[in-house]
Amino acid sequence: MSATPASVPRPALATVAVVDCDIHVMPPSVDVLLPYLDNHWREYIQQTAFRGASETSYPRNVPTSRRPDSAAGNGGAGPDLTSLQPNTGATPSATPVGRAGSGLTALQQQVLDSQGVDAGILTCTYAAESIHNPDAAAAMAAAVNDWLVAEWLEREPRLRGTLVLPSTQPDLAAREIDRLGDHPGVVQVFLPVRSEAPYGNRRYHPIFAAAARHNLVVGIHFGGSPGNPPTPSGWPSYYLEEYVDMMTIFQSQVLSLIAEGVFERFPTLRVTLLESGVTWLPSWMWRIDKEWKGLRREIPWSRRLPSETVRERMRLTLPPVDAPADPRQTREILAALGSDDLLLYSSDYPHQHTAPGSGRVLDGPHSAVEEALGLALPLPLVRKIMADNARAWYRNLAPSPVTPG
Repeated sequence: MSATPASVPRPALATVAVVDCDIHVMPPSVDVLLPYLDNHWREYIQQTAFRGASETSYPRNVPTSRRPDSAAGNGGAGPDLTSLQPNTGATPSATPVGRAGSGLTALQQQVLDSQGVDAGILTCTYAAESIHNPDAAAAMAAAVNDWLVAEWLEREPRLRGTLVLPSTQPDLAAREIDRLGDHPGVVQVFLPVRSEAPYGNRRYHPIFAAAARHNLVVGIHFGGSPGNPPTPSGWPSYYLEEYVDMMTIFQSQVLSLIAEGVFERFPTLRVTLLESGVTWLPSWMWRIDKEWKGLRREIPWSRRLPSETVRERMRLTLPPVDAPADPRQTREILAALGSDDLLLYSSDYPHQHTAPGSGRVLDGPHSAVEEALGLALPLPLVRKIMADNARAWYRNLAPSPVTPG
């Protein structure tokens, strides 16, 4: 990756297109999903007080969970819809159901318009994997996806969507992909990085087959609530431990996908790591390449260096960037990635990865990337990170109307 120092004039940066690959939204309660559920599940929710998925990946009001100006609710996982969904006239909930608006309006003002975003990919971290009734998990995932399409994608042409899946039930997850996978606004399917088993396990093949069948990227995202501990040694005591250690779970998932031959079995499959961090990747690739040379007889289907598979079949979003303070070291890390195609820009709205209260005012997403990395980037690389890599990776991202500077 080219990362030599370069001073990019601000007027030139202003011409760079922006594709935001990770914008969070979340239903604020089960009530907003009632119009998208059939009578059986409406009655089930009314009679059992079932409240839907349990999401613990983003504790409410933790600084990393939300920007102060985002008005994000529901654990900081996305803009809060203080007014709810269209009233169908037949909801059993006692909660009044009105017209949505504040969540989308806030997102338009704080992300799409203010940051000049040409296309933004919505990510909903609704933890369907935490619902142990398989039929309920499938029904709630489908309701979330219908809500996402109706209340976001169909109302804002710049937005694209990521499908929520009942990932603990791969056959049902594949059925959901087949149901909505050809919608022109859908570009990705969601898998939480924390799972019951590593994703290379053959039980997950139906999900990857369906994603490949519909030309959808598989987005493996920070978090998840599968019910098992997030570390090999058991449960941590503090959120800080879980937050920092999530990087190692990403490493385990990538290793599993490569070692168990998922990319050989599904030769068109593409995977994006969302909120995974970046700087761990070069040293990880060095080690797996080294050990693969001695142990590849165990996995004879793997016929190429694992690092080559990563560079061809995977992408990673910025932020978060766990970059060193010395920009020279950051340049070395970026160069060691070995490709200018790996990185995708994301605001990760409404999450916050800069120091709270720093008072730093950024003049756009381009300067946010430069601050995260701690160095200026050459203009061709800025263009690739901000939009070009995403357009080459995802389907149906409209070309930029901006004339290159």
